[in-house]
Amino acid sequence: MIRRAVYPGTFDPITFGHLNILEKAAKMFDEVILAVADFTGKNTLFDLAERTSMCRIATSHLSNVVVDSFDGLIVDYTRKKESAVMIRGMRAVSDFEYELALALTNKKLAPDIETIFLVPNLRYMYQSSSLIKQLALLSSALDDYVPACVIKAFETKKK
Repeated sequence: MIRRAVYPGTFDPITFGHLNILEKAAKMFDEVILAVADFTGKNTLFDLAERTSMCRIATSHLSNVVVDSFDGLIVDYTRKKESAVMIRGMRAVSDFEYELALALTNKKLAPDIETIFLVPNLRYMYQSSSLIKQLALLSSALDDYVPACVIKAFETKKK
């Protein structure tokens, strides 16, 4: 039996913090599916194809990570992929209330699926995709926050 986990998110864009969580999950499971959400209720800067492409490039060094996209409920997608585990990253206390509400809602919808919270390394605790987008809009250097493919995508958006 393959131990498979799903790591869902918007990944708008994927950051080194996301990758840190993913690398930790990849050590715990035989396969991790990085599931890029089509609809999240958020206004995204990058469309689904762009986000999925960046994720594929950024995770190419992880042999047991598969990048996919989904729409609809994450619990339905997780079941479809024959997984009983979802991975969520938690950076700080400010994330706790939101992440707890998501986990409890998902548990109500799918009692058979567990949510595991992973904490990124200290150097990534303050990073968020929103912060990265603000830095990019203000033409700040992004090398410490995101992979090169994301920097290139921001440069393409500016043109």
